Amino acid sequence: MTDNSTQNTPSPISIEMVDDIALVAIDNPPVNASSQAVREGLKAAFERLAADPAVKAIALYAKGRTFIAGADIKEFGKPPRDPSLPEVCATIEGTEKPVIAVLHGTALGGGLEIALAAHARIALPGTKIGLPEVNLGILPGAGGTQRAPRLAGIRAALDMITSGRHVPAGEAKDLGLLDRIEEGEPRDIALAMAKKALAGSLPTRRTSELSVTPDDAAVEEMAETLKRTQPRLFSPHKCVEAVAASTRPFAEGVKRERALFLECMESPQRAGLIHAFFAERAVARIPEKGAEPRAIASTGVIGAGTMGAGIATALLLAGLPVTLVERDQEALDRGRATIEGNLAAAVERGKLSEEKRAAILAGALTPTTDMEALSTADLVIEAAFEDMAVKREIFTTLDRVAKPGAMLATNTSYLDIDEIAAVTGRPADVIGLHFFSPAHIMRLLEVVVAQRTAAEVVATGFALAKKLRKVAVRAGVCDGFIGNRILAHYRKAADYLVMDGAMPEEVDRALTGFGMAMGPFAVSDMAGLDIGWAARKRQAPTRPADERYVPIADRICEQGWFGRKTGRGYYLHPEGGKPTPNTDVAEIIRDERGKAGISPRTFTEEEIVARFTTAMIAEATRVLEDGIALRPIDIDAVLLFGYGFPRFRGGPMHHADTVGAAELVRRIESYAGEDAHFWRVPDLLRRMAEEGHRFADMNEG
Repeated sequence: MTDNSTQNTPSPISIEMVDDIALVAIDNPPVNASSQAVREGLKAAFERLAADPAVKAIALYAKGRTFIAGADIKEFGKPPRDPSLPEVCATIEGTEKPVIAVLHGTALGGGLEIALAAHARIALPGTKIGLPEVNLGILPGAGGTQRAPRLAGIRAALDMITSGRHVPAGEAKDLGLLDRIEEGEPRDIALAMAKKALAGSLPTRRTSELSVTPDDAAVEEMAETLKRTQPRLFSPHKCVEAVAASTRPFAEGVKRERALFLECMESPQRAGLIHAFFAERAVARIPEKGAEPRAIASTGVIGAGTMGAGIATALLLAGLPVTLVERDQEALDRGRATIEGNLAAAVERGKLSEEKRAAILAGALTPTTDMEALSTADLVIEAAFEDMAVKREIFTTLDRVAKPGAMLATNTSYLDIDEIAAVTGRPADVIGLHFFSPAHIMRLLEVVVAQRTAAEVVATGFALAKKLRKVAVRAGVCDGFIGNRILAHYRKAADYLVMDGAMPEEVDRALTGFGMAMGPFAVSDMAGLDIGWAARKRQAPTRPADERYVPIADRICEQGWFGRKTGRGYYLHPEGGKPTPNTDVAEIIRDERGKAGISPRTFTEEEIVARFTTAMIAEATRVLEDGIALRPIDIDAVLLFGYGFPRFRGGPMHHADTVGAAELVRRIESYAGEDAHFWRVPDLLRRMAEEGHRFADMNEG
């Protein structure tokens, strides 16, 4: 028999009796999240079954495509509702009758904590488990830091919990977190394993009653590693403290875990990480959401340089055949070699099998110097040199060569896509797909919508990003779109800091201390200083007369020093060695300061961070005012996934809310005494300061 809730809203928990075995099923699609209804249903079901003398064993499983894949994101940021997950886990584990949990798909976070509270755990092949709470700025708070060490040992538990990684079923069984791996349907396995438990052929036990072997060395090693690699993060260090407490009696360890969990909940980093989590999902809400994407079965890439080869690699890894076009055979050969290297690296990282790599190179990649070969492609992405004349020539040819309905995309970083589209007779098919280097690794994809881009072409760009496992953000057309427009502005702030007294390595050090993945000068070296140089030369005729211009980067480029690609830039890049400051650049800086009559002053790290981030936020606000970004959270996503902004700070607009609009206005007005042209208060920011509003309010609207 099956028993569901008799309330108007059906319970996501059902009970089926098969003789003296109770099968408890979770059915809360799409991912069986541990919502309040699931928690309430589980607690009620186990309390009822524990009291029923006819029930001899209980097996818990989930319907649909997965076991409990984590918390219900709709409950994030809201007051907690009873019963709590620790209560549910305690109820399950405290049941006198054997309790078996059958896992499939993913068992993550609270889902795994529920399974750890069962008396035995069985998984289907392909199952992955994990405790990824650290990625949201918290730690497992329902006994996960106490039960995992009892099953897998302290060292393995520390690795899982501080990394948040998903552990495959085979490894999880070897660690002791799973008892068996069985083929079949979850319900059938649940029934069979419950019978084995009653027959004594499947051992059961309460995890909380197991002892933990102390491992002070593992705790100290992880603590030291995290101090070195993640010094600015909060929750990973609290995870170590919680796991270390697992050597205590279970009740004491759980109490310590809960206290540490609450400390994490009160940390600003938790709010930042949860905002970043939602940003990845919020950007998918676009005006063109209802449009039907076009089918993409074959692709072409024009340009086999670093970016073109990276884009081609991304497409190939997603299972799409690529025709790669270059002007001459030598460049084409270099591009193919780059792709081969990218695919080999994917094999080394376990992202691709050797057989699949060989198959891609044998049939999915077609290198050619003939543009006519693109005549059958559903999508063509141009990744040629950043020059409008070059782009116009390519798209004029594409207009003739490409089949009707083909999507024509440019990977331009700055140029006017409306102007590029205008040379074709099909501007509705033209869009910007701005990848970030290395294109097969970086997650951001700016989908740049020109004036006449068709809605289904925009929808296709977002569908392609999903296939490539990238985060797509819709952007409007302007010089640099969202990310590079903001970058150009805050990069000027960095240049001004150097001109006025800071050294490039000091600026980089302050900003990596803030949490940026790299400082702006190290980023420039990585991307190639020639890219920014080309943009500055293009913009020179329209540069305002009262704009303060810093020629240091131009002088570096005039030496042929373009960063990593040439071995020299702001830093020296010895092959196989660590970058070190370029002393010749220091001489250029001193010379330019002298020409400008500047007496260098000292900036603290706090001053560097304040100026840099304030410049970023100010230009981001103008991007929002101009309608280039749909919402503040879209800007956050761009800077998080494409520009190394620290995830735990949530993005520049989230960070702006923590600083406050009034303080940002005060800063800008104080800096304006030095440079009134650069430091201007955006109208939107001033209104926010006057009215007490936040950028978060615009996300909600």
